[in-house]
Amino acid sequence: MNDLVNGQCKMVTFIFARATTEAGNMGAAAGSGVARYLAGHYGLPNVAIQGVKYPADIAGNLMPGGCSSAGISESVRLFNLANTKCPETIIVAGGYSQGTACMHRSIPKLTAAVQSKIVGVVLFGDTQAAQTGRKIQGLGPEKVKIYCNTGDGVCGGTLAITTAHFQYTPFVAPATQFLIERIDAKQFMFPMIGSKK
Repeated sequence: MNDLVNGQCKMVTFIFARATTEAGNMGAAAGSGVARYLAGHYGLPNVAIQGVKYPADIAGNLMPGGCSSAGISESVRLFNLANTKCPETIIVAGGYSQGTACMHRSIPKLTAAVQSKIVGVVLFGDTQAAQTGRKIQGLGPEKVKIYCNTGDGVCGGTLAITTAHFQYTPFVAPATQFLIERIDAKQFMFPMIGSKK
């Protein structure tokens, strides 16, 4: 999906980095699931869905920071684009597996002004959870929710892939609810045109 790049500005912008080897730019698991829930809740005309276009190959996991340089730079570009093209949009984001590393490494590269526009980030199977202390530099802890399935070794700081790493569908609904709560809190403080409130 390329709503931010190719479409008009919307009330909410959701930027997501998919897992290694997932198809498209959103993947078929966590990212697409959260996007569907957000669009269902706020209405498709109010949500811009934008995937991070990057190789998402196995080699990227071995790069410094756990994500390919292309994934990091493209994530930075998209966050900055959301800020400049759509200054009133509410930005939420997420990542799955290697995509979590893209979020961990790109968000700290943003200016404080752009970081402040991001109200919530959800990470599934976070390959950088141990290395970063389950935090994203530049964002307060209230803005970040990390989901690590029981038995998923990558959350412990290794690249040991187990069956648990591919079982994040049950976490999609609570993750989306977290983002909805963050979005609604922002809307309450700064009501926007197009809001359902």
